[in-house]
Amino acid sequence: MKILMLGWELPPHNSGGLGVACFQLCKALAQKGADIEFILPYTAEHNIDFMNIHSVSPQGVKDIIKSGIAYDSYKYVYVDGTEEVIDIYGQQLSYELSVERLAEILEFDVIHAHDWLTFRAAMKAKILSGKPMIAHVHSLESDRAGGKSGNPYVHEIEYMGLMMADKIVAVSEFTKQTIISDYDIPADKIDVVHNSIDIDMVQPLSGENAYQYLAKMKANGYKVVTNVGRLTIQKGLTNLLRAAKEVVYRMPKTIFLLVGSGDQYYELITLTAELGITKNVIMTGFQRGKQWRDAFAVADLFVMPSVSEPFGIVPLEAISYGAPTLITKQSGVAEVLANTLKVDFWDISEMANQIVGALESDSLRQVLLANALSEYQGMSWDNSADKMMGLYQTHSAGVLT
Repeated sequence: MKILMLGWELPPHNSGGLGVACFQLCKALAQKGADIEFILPYTAEHNIDFMNIHSVSPQGVKDIIKSGIAYDSYKYVYVDGTEEVIDIYGQQLSYELSVERLAEILEFDVIHAHDWLTFRAAMKAKILSGKPMIAHVHSLESDRAGGKSGNPYVHEIEYMGLMMADKIVAVSEFTKQTIISDYDIPADKIDVVHNSIDIDMVQPLSGENAYQYLAKMKANGYKVVTNVGRLTIQKGLTNLLRAAKEVVYRMPKTIFLLVGSGDQYYELITLTAELGITKNVIMTGFQRGKQWRDAFAVADLFVMPSVSEPFGIVPLEAISYGAPTLITKQSGVAEVLANTLKVDFWDISEMANQIVGALESDSLRQVLLANALSEYQGMSWDNSADKMMGLYQTHSAGVLT
């Protein structure tokens, strides 16, 4: 089975979970015999031996990471507060033209496209080749816009891509229902293939925790609540900070660690000051490697307050590094993870109650984590890859389901 795989990023040159999901799914597919031609919009070394990678643009890693972080607002905010408008549309057009050329010379049975940034290229490849197209939805424009309609141009691309696709793959039932609601797509055109985690790829903790200040504060009775993700409206961080005000009032020895970059960076700093909790909030910016892993390890509780999260792999990563979790019900990961606290994204009071309840009870956190680890250890991409191989085989044979 030969797959033309269209994606926007792969580790280690990724800005978020999309690249991780693509990498781990492709690795599982390759183990089942899939021959994958993966097309990227930037040039970089990946040291991947289980698929062929085509870098189709001279732009470098920094440009694509900036566009990934600017995914929601189309602007990148630097540490000094200056902004750079990111021409995502120009990047998309360049990618489309490159895929068009490759589609004429590569052999493939199926086109598999990840999210709206690759949909135009996928539609062009389908028209040129006559091969079936699978549209894989990791996030919708309404998700990125925090439940609102978002950018009409992106909305139109999503609509056209979903209409032209022979099959749509949603990363959760939550996302499937959103696709139906937003675009009136028939339910039988959409299959749910949950994301997962590759346990073998989890790098172990090493040495002293990078957040020594927090480690010392914890030794003096403080608790740490961590969030890792883009600082955007989709991630619900304004609600988390408002809940944090109540938590700090009830438990003054609580520190909130926010790890990530995004267009809300200065808005969140301002809100933190307005709420009077500046001394209880630490914002680190975008982190990788040990600093990223240690942000989970130092946490007494990880919180994902997303307004609309199609899947949300970060809670699984938090569990792998020893942090019990609180997630919003408006997420796909809530469908596969039972041993976690859950709250509606808008219920700030209940979010605060659950954070305080978890921080006050060592036994609750221990039980949550122990049971979550049991769930986590049973997870793999194997079942997801089996479902995808079935879809490939069905559609490459010209049979619609």
